[in-house]
Amino acid sequence: MKIAQIFLGIGILITTGCGVKAQDRTSTPTKAEIESRVDELLSKMSLEEKVGQMTQVTLDVIGKGENRYASDYPFALDRDKVKTAVSDYHVGSFLNTANNRALSPEQWYGIINEIQEINKAETKLGIPIIYGVDMIHGATYTAGATMFPQQIGQAASRNPELVQRGAEITAYETRASGIPWNFSPVLDLGMDPRFSRMWESFGEDPYLASVLGVAMIDGYEGKNNNIGHPEHIASTLKHFLGYHAVTSGKDRTPSYIPQDALREYHLPPFKAAVEAGAHTIMVNSGIINGVPVHANYDLLTSLLKEELGFEGLVVTDWADIENLHRRDRVAETDREAIKMAINAGIDMSMVPYQYEVFFDNLVDLVKTGEVKESRIDDAVRRILKVKFALNLFETPVTHYSNYPKFGSEEFEKASYDMAAESITLLKNEDNILPLEKNVKVLVTGPNANSMRTLNGAWTYSWQGEKTPEFAESYNTILEAIQYEIGAENVIFEPGVSYVEGGKYYEDEKVNFEQAISAAKNVDYVILAVGENTYTEKPGDLNDLYLSDHQTELAKALAKTGTPVILVLNEGRPRIISKFEREMPAIVQTYLPGNFGGDALADILFGDVNPSGKLPYNYPRYPNALIPYIHKPSEEQAKAEGVYNYEADYNPQFSFGDGLSYTTFEYSDLKLDKEKISTTGSVTVEVKVTNTGKRAGKEVVELYTSDLYASQSTPDVKRLRRFEKISLEPGETKAVTFTLNAKDLAYFTPKGESLVEPGDFELMVDELKTDLEVTK
Repeated sequence: MKIAQIFLGIGILITTGCGVKAQDRTSTPTKAEIESRVDELLSKMSLEEKVGQMTQVTLDVIGKGENRYASDYPFALDRDKVKTAVSDYHVGSFLNTANNRALSPEQWYGIINEIQEINKAETKLGIPIIYGVDMIHGATYTAGATMFPQQIGQAASRNPELVQRGAEITAYETRASGIPWNFSPVLDLGMDPRFSRMWESFGEDPYLASVLGVAMIDGYEGKNNNIGHPEHIASTLKHFLGYHAVTSGKDRTPSYIPQDALREYHLPPFKAAVEAGAHTIMVNSGIINGVPVHANYDLLTSLLKEELGFEGLVVTDWADIENLHRRDRVAETDREAIKMAINAGIDMSMVPYQYEVFFDNLVDLVKTGEVKESRIDDAVRRILKVKFALNLFETPVTHYSNYPKFGSEEFEKASYDMAAESITLLKNEDNILPLEKNVKVLVTGPNANSMRTLNGAWTYSWQGEKTPEFAESYNTILEAIQYEIGAENVIFEPGVSYVEGGKYYEDEKVNFEQAISAAKNVDYVILAVGENTYTEKPGDLNDLYLSDHQTELAKALAKTGTPVILVLNEGRPRIISKFEREMPAIVQTYLPGNFGGDALADILFGDVNPSGKLPYNYPRYPNALIPYIHKPSEEQAKAEGVYNYEADYNPQFSFGDGLSYTTFEYSDLKLDKEKISTTGSVTVEVKVTNTGKRAGKEVVELYTSDLYASQSTPDVKRLRRFEKISLEPGETKAVTFTLNAKDLAYFTPKGESLVEPGDFELMVDELKTDLEVTK
């Protein structure tokens, strides 16, 4: 049965009480109680026990297998290896899955429970293990869990309530897996379409990332950050700071970020998340202004811990203390690398393999006075506070049987809703969409019949390559369309397919000519193109254009004269300008998850009215990667005189673009005052009317423009507020925003925030009005 039809009969709202047995609900200790318990425990700990708490090891290390880099399949713990890690080295944390493969909730429970039991039996103090996993768009390493759209799609939904709901479900299903700690959300800005992890972000706008990041934290931790609740988990803000801003566009390569840009763009989402009470944070694997962030005291201690007041746990990314020595060459030895990182402010090292090297060296560094024991105490205090807050001392592992809604239709409905609200209609010439259901179509392209590409990486496995064996019960784009209009009305020819077992960018022609021939005998072609799955270094690219084979397929299909509906299924915007003009309709699905095929089919054939909005600028050319946040010089008009300076600002589609099957009219933009002081606020109101014939959802966005700034050239415009509303045909709603003068501040080259008197322009849709800020 088609998933959308199943969902129609549910009509259930997700609540914070998702079905955990009453006897497993433990009271949450107060902050004062946690502090007292931490002080008492810390006073009993030896130096070695403290350093062990700062050590995090990947699961393969303690599994049965040929060596610590790989485990036997199926996975089983090697009890002697576990005993050595927790008894001799006092290891306090484990992470990741084994064999790069999702496990069932029952398997997760068995593994983590056994670790906790061995740890309790073999250690004097019995401090519980904290287990962490990357559950970034659902419980991604748990078989049968609910997979949501990746963050970039969630950003397109512009719906904080759905983002929070998805995080609540992820927390529930992560706890159903016995895991209390999640390495999510990503709060880096997706400002560079070349970057391999752009899709893991909420897009390129700091305000959008701040709002949705806080919504995700509220979902993971609860609005009161009650992570001891058995349906909540500890969140991890990552990757502090500026990780996506690499100069080359390639993962883990250097960035050059001046103070004003660091604070204006990259810091706000993290600041908002710290203020929202997030418990842990992960560090940028890269290098900023020549200094690896894992060795940067100014960022990790002065800025994060002191200025922002972050009281939680700071954990490294994978092997990044080792990288100070092996990759970045700022430390001559592993020992020196450990010294640099811990003194910079690192609290826990994601080692992840050679934990003895970290442990032995850090113990020795303290004994020789090169790392103060007070720094160790601070780190361990932060770790223990998280463990107490999670109630791990009372409940070291939660049991899957207490989570009856795991993988339920109720949860799947939330995933479908997010996919449906994220998918973005970018082009619709002559209202070609939605299609009638009595048409005959050709479905083609490498992404047409793939669950792997619908989900992206971090799905059942790191690069997403194992998705097909876990996601067979869900519908690909092809299968969803077949269900929508009947298999007899659908012809499928791949035309181009990704190379099985190849790199993400390797594709080949498969039944290419058959696809072209079939296009001549149908009413419409639905062409699904994009990328295969990737993340991190394996996802680096050298050419932002869509692949040659896919481009050739698009051009050849267009020449048949049959209208082509272009469906984009991609983690980053691959350039399509070589054939975009020949496509009468373009739909961006991003990475919509297991129910993305169903949501897309419902949009293509009119069951759902699209409402997604682009969370980034979609570039037209590889050398025209200007983001939506840019300076006036990047789109200046032609100058007079002999030197005809001109800037060609020409994105294919712009941040905030997204069409509907209905029409909206904006009117009566007004302010409650024309002038405010540098400490004042203004209320902005605008009316929105659905002037079409069907119900629809519209994202109302308020932008501002600082007309002149004395110490730094201003951005052309910035998003300041947004709200998603639903309107019936003919209905009008008034949308109200409160804007504070501090929202209009900018950072000077010295990194100082400045609310400057002057004139500002406020914009909603095509309406504009003026605001004056006075002293």
